[in-house]
Amino acid sequence: MKAIICEEFSAVDNLTLIETDAPCADDNQVVINIEAAGVNFPDGLLVQGLYQIKPARPFIPGAEIAGTIASVGKNVKHLAIGQRVLAFCMLGGFAEQVAVNAHSVMPLPDFIPSEEAAGLLTAHATAHHGLRQRGNLKAGETLLVTGAAGGTGLAAVQIGKAMGATVIAVCSSEEKLAIAKANGADILINYSDCDLKSTLKEATQGKGVDVVYECVGGDTFNACLSNIAWGGRILVVGFASGGIPEVPANLVLVKGCSIIGVFWGTFTQKQPQDFSENMHELMKWYSEGKVKVVVDEVFPLSNTVNGIKKVMSRNVKGKVIIKS
Repeated sequence: MKAIICEEFSAVDNLTLIETDAPCADDNQVVINIEAAGVNFPDGLLVQGLYQIKPARPFIPGAEIAGTIASVGKNVKHLAIGQRVLAFCMLGGFAEQVAVNAHSVMPLPDFIPSEEAAGLLTAHATAHHGLRQRGNLKAGETLLVTGAAGGTGLAAVQIGKAMGATVIAVCSSEEKLAIAKANGADILINYSDCDLKSTLKEATQGKGVDVVYECVGGDTFNACLSNIAWGGRILVVGFASGGIPEVPANLVLVKGCSIIGVFWGTFTQKQPQDFSENMHELMKWYSEGKVKVVVDEVFPLSNTVNGIKKVMSRNVKGKVIIKS
């Protein structure tokens, strides 16, 4: 089979397309013929050795995929050859096939195309977990989403509306804000042409926001912290700006707020029942049209490097997908 290989931690440009042995399923795995794979910001960090997890080299990057089952391990009873599925594989997704533990594989309804399904898990499931379990978002509350036109930011906008919140979208351009508005955002802020701290204060009439879904880091995080409401929750999702903020603990104290980490991959392992319930709700919302994967661009497997680079450049509006 063909696959994208990372030989050593280095620049994304050094990834190569190779011919390698197809995987075989062990007793608890299935092998999936990959039709599409989602690209995420951590993929670019991973191949450079900049992510929290550092896999043994060489490895095939790519964490979320959609396709059909090619073979089934002898202990797997709930999945069948030929079945459409989506899966979180963590590694191995930028290839023609991957072997995945059956517990990380979910049946894929016919109403979701493979290209959209491949972008559903990491972005939407992360946002869902962040807002449901970590942020405890309630109907009628105010949700602020930074990087609101990216994959997980746009998912948070959609899910925040599905949960009944008023959504403030923060983006770096009017074009990105238009995407956020089309997906349900109520209040739009272009932080590239305003002082975010004062603009947020004005937008909330000094009341602050209840929940922040924070994907950017740096000065953006600090502006959000300054505008958190009493008892508010700041969800730490990522640091797309490259700046990891140092939190002034005295401000956390006087605002009575919580700063909460959102790490979806570990959540799926530690709280499998909650993960299953989340996916059931997410599929229901999808069938009702309340959430949808917005696909920005599809790249062939041979052009995976440019797909990852587009995500890393923060020029994406929705999701980038790799087509096998």
